[in-house]
Amino acid sequence: MYKVTVLYGPPDSTEEFDRYYDQTHIPLAQEMTGLKRWTVCRFEPAPDGTPPEYHYQAELYTDSRADLELVLESQAGKAANEDVANFASGGAVFLFGEEREVPVR
Repeated sequence: MYKVTVLYGPPDSTEEFDRYYDQTHIPLAQEMTGLKRWTVCRFEPAPDGTPPEYHYQAELYTDSRADLELVLESQAGKAANEDVANFASGGAVFLFGEEREVPVR
């Protein structure tokens, strides 16, 4: 599977970020068609209490990079991308790559 990982830096207000992401950004981004999977994760401090470098992560999956580019270049994809500036006061990093699973023992 191919994916884009979006890492969101610590925002000015975690409460405002979380509210906006859940109530506004997710419904907007759900208009994108062609995704195979979509996951999100809110990071927590490490066991020793060290705060995480990033606040939040989203991963969007398709079968190939070409498929992902079609999703992101669609009208809904462009709208979701443009919306990031409305809530990501801590910045956002977009990472693209093919995921492969490593067997566990």
